[in-house]
Amino acid sequence: MSAPAVRFLRLGGNPDLPIPAYATTGSAGFDLRAAVSDDMPLTLAPGERALIPTGFACAVPQGYEMQVRPRSGLAVRHGISVANSPGTVDSDYRGPLMVCLINLGDSPFAIHRGDRIAQAVVAPAPQLTLIEVSDLDATMRGDGGFGSTGLR
Repeated sequence: MSAPAVRFLRLGGNPDLPIPAYATTGSAGFDLRAAVSDDMPLTLAPGERALIPTGFACAVPQGYEMQVRPRSGLAVRHGISVANSPGTVDSDYRGPLMVCLINLGDSPFAIHRGDRIAQAVVAPAPQLTLIEVSDLDATMRGDGGFGSTGLR
């Protein structure tokens, strides 16, 4: 049995960019590229965010989601991240695939056509039964909030 497939539709004005692809055989995520103008890169000022087109729409299989995540090299070297990380592409969405990048660094960052700007991981996303109850089962942690388990 073959693995489920993500289908990509090339959008108009994007005859040149390759479809998203895994960089290596061990990659968990595949790269998404910027489909910005060839003539002029898009520059993100520090603190600025922008919606970057990829030049594709896609169909994620039912029961799965596509998580759009930052690329670690861009984050470490330039402070570039995905503002809504991870962004989710639902299985019933068919619009343009876009990436909301934010510059958390201290220098402007230029995005050129074809730059690998994010990575996407496809993961199971079952729709579970949602029910209201009058109480919840007890656990060792209980209702301890953020940081309640300590550092060590």
